[in-house]
Amino acid sequence: MFVVLMAKDKSGAQDIRAENRPAHLEYLKSTDMVAQAGPLLDDDGAMVGSLIILDVPDMATADDWAAKDPYAKAGLFAEVTLTRWNRVIG
Repeated sequence: MFVVLMAKDKSGAQDIRAENRPAHLEYLKSTDMVAQAGPLLDDDGAMVGSLIILDVPDMATADDWAAKDPYAKAGLFAEVTLTRWNRVIG
């Protein structure tokens, strides 16, 4: 099943994002659960959050994946939601 992880960064957390980006990207590549991923951008093009589509067997796996993300461990996010998603096109 697909699960969309939508995360918004804490205000002023650009340094946390920059410091943890290499570990975050390695984590994305290492788990074989990421179908799509990319940063959310503000009007100026600065990264302010993350959108990740996970391909997982159940919601518990998605929760576990999200908790182990280096960004989450570093306290980057102000808010994270995990929502089941049904791909219709693409």
